[in-house]
Amino acid sequence: MESLSSRRFMPWVIQALVWSLLGAILLLWQPLTWRITIPMQFWVKQAVLFGMLLAIFYVNTQVWVPRLLFMNRTGKFILYNMVAVITVAVLVQKVEQLIGLRESMENAFKAVRNTGVMRREDWFDYFSLLTALMVIGISTSFAVVQKWQHDVELRQKLERAKIDSELSFLKAQINPHFFFNTLNNIYALTVIDVEASREALHKLSRMMRYVLYDSQQGTVQLSQEIAFAQDYIKLMQLRLTDKVTVLLTPPHPMNDVPIAPMLFLPFIENAFKHGVSATQPSRIEILIRQDGGKIYVEVRNTLFSDKKSVNLEESNGIGLVNTRRRLDLLYPGRYALDVQENRAESEYSVHLELQAV
Repeated sequence: MESLSSRRFMPWVIQALVWSLLGAILLLWQPLTWRITIPMQFWVKQAVLFGMLLAIFYVNTQVWVPRLLFMNRTGKFILYNMVAVITVAVLVQKVEQLIGLRESMENAFKAVRNTGVMRREDWFDYFSLLTALMVIGISTSFAVVQKWQHDVELRQKLERAKIDSELSFLKAQINPHFFFNTLNNIYALTVIDVEASREALHKLSRMMRYVLYDSQQGTVQLSQEIAFAQDYIKLMQLRLTDKVTVLLTPPHPMNDVPIAPMLFLPFIENAFKHGVSATQPSRIEILIRQDGGKIYVEVRNTLFSDKKSVNLEESNGIGLVNTRRRLDLLYPGRYALDVQENRAESEYSVHLELQAV
């Protein structure tokens, strides 16, 4: 929230600095160049010009650009700006004549150099004309850039909302299928091993608490995410035969850092879906390690030749496409995701490198 407010405040700071610089140029550049005693009429003319430039800038950025240029009414936009520029040039020239600036400047030059300005009477003040054109160009560019930034922020918000809805869908998908199957397994386990069924119920309730409450926050601790993955694996193993070996290696020592919730689950879920067999030996290896502020996650599972090609992008759950998009929004430029299918070694692997802090 603080960074967002600072981004909104920054354009006004930039505008204040630019107008201060432009005002200094209008009021000081020519006097310093001429090296004469500047009459009061000159300051009046420059102040009028500065005020008109301010008016043109904000009328253009706030009215003409959004209501004409962005609405594809380009002809009217150009016409209004040209009229404004010419009006400024004419009015400044009229103000100059009204306050007698030409005569005052000629007297000032004569006092120093024994010569006059020798400037003919014009309908336009060409310096004001060029300056107004420059301000029109700057204000149009400024409005276009602001519109572009606003559109980018809006798209990011929409993407975040979509990702949140996809995450909610993932939670909803886990709840009925995974939890009901696990409850059935626990029910069967109560007949065989009451203590083991109690432990399984405890893990299930802890997972439900994580899904329903902890993951509602923007981030969770790495230890929480790993504990959720461990509980998920333990409960999934209730449905597996002894032909399946599952190994999860957490970082040691673990440095708790905040990460996005349920970030590892799509890869682990995919490994269980495609990497286990009831009749053939199979193996799932999950390695999580840390190096400074980076987190490395590696998920490997057996790839069976009799099964169709594994495609995490089309798998159930949040999927690789949505996972990448979620990573793009939450960790832009701070992650690397590599998915490999090695049929020669009968192995499917996912490598995630994440800059958490």
